[in-house]
Amino acid sequence: MCIIRSFIIFFSLSLTANAQDFGARPVFEALDEKSVKLGQLLFYDPILSGNRNISCATCHHPKFGTSDGVSLSFGEGASGLGRNRSISEKNRPEQRIPRNASGLWNLGTSEFTALFHDGRLEFDPAQPHGIRTPLGQDMTYGFEGILSAQSMFPVLSGDEMAGHYSENEISTAVRLSQLSTKGGAWDRITKRVTDIAEYQQMFTELYPDKNTITFADIANVIADFIRFEWRADNSPFDQAMQGGTPLSTQAAQGMKLFYGKAGCSECHSGWLQTDHQFHAIAMPQFGPGKAARFESHARDIGRMRVTGDPKDAYKFRTPSLRNVALTAPYGHNGAYNSLEAVIRHHLNPVASLRNYARDQAVLPAFAQAQDWRILDDAAELEAIAAANSLAPITLHQSEIDDLIAFLHSLTDHKAASGRLGVPETVPSGLPVDQ
Repeated sequence: MCIIRSFIIFFSLSLTANAQDFGARPVFEALDEKSVKLGQLLFYDPILSGNRNISCATCHHPKFGTSDGVSLSFGEGASGLGRNRSISEKNRPEQRIPRNASGLWNLGTSEFTALFHDGRLEFDPAQPHGIRTPLGQDMTYGFEGILSAQSMFPVLSGDEMAGHYSENEISTAVRLSQLSTKGGAWDRITKRVTDIAEYQQMFTELYPDKNTITFADIANVIADFIRFEWRADNSPFDQAMQGGTPLSTQAAQGMKLFYGKAGCSECHSGWLQTDHQFHAIAMPQFGPGKAARFESHARDIGRMRVTGDPKDAYKFRTPSLRNVALTAPYGHNGAYNSLEAVIRHHLNPVASLRNYARDQAVLPAFAQAQDWRILDDAAELEAIAAANSLAPITLHQSEIDDLIAFLHSLTDHKAASGRLGVPETVPSGLPVDQ
């Protein structure tokens, strides 16, 4: 009976999948091995940070599914890794980082034309560089795509990697708005790298015809490493959809729910389970909010900060669900610490917002009373609720369990274990987050 039942479920699942039509499979471009290896070293090397104490991997580490395991990250002014990261009392952060560190899975595919939770970095052929960014005229040439350009932002953020004003030559250049100018922040970072003989040699071998290495070259090789290391397209789901080993009975039932009654695929569509659009789903907000330095509010209006359109208030980009089981906590600010909790939020977003259990937030050692300003303000709460676009639905516990099983089937275990892995050392000789 079990064999017959499993066959019926898989046959039904196949019909559902065919009806769903995932579209074309993600496209991954061929990569230069030298570029990937150089990018790996730079990704893990703190040399790119103002105070030489933070690498890209500090907030995007494979131990935490290419995120950092906490709701709101800490960059400059803290030490440690993941949930063990803590504030330095002698050099406290000037501002909290307002959003969750996103996972890096499959960002190198052609599908991704906008990055960050609010999509503020976008492919735009109308722009001189082909990329729309908040930097405007400070944008520099040479980035091979938006994944490369993404590297611009953390190194220019005082709270993430640059450091506090006057602490180092890079943070000072950033505060003086000296970015792409000669001798500006990017030039200074590049000089640091190319002053190291091993890096200079690797760049020379990679680009034998280039006389001058730029920050864009650094960003391009980091992007190539991300494309290679965190390509995740060989999960049990992929294998089953291509005629390989069928999903487990429970995962198959969960997939039927995902693409049917539960309505998940209305936003989480396609091979990578995302429509790449922006939606408001009444996600609870806490922390400092996304505000300019001269603003005092703690709200995060999401996509509206990019477009200026009130219709985009509280909308955030639909994340891909590949390797989602590895990337908790979930939401643009990491509001939920488990798959079940974030699924339950989707079932009735407004009720979930109003009854949010604050212990879901992962704010180890540095939670502050002011983190809850938005949730303690009735008017702010109602504004978030009013923007919600998801209608309530009802699922039984067994159905939620089935959905969770399906989400686990999206894990590419080879990608999760790492292809190149974490290097033991880097050319700068600085410590590597292991």
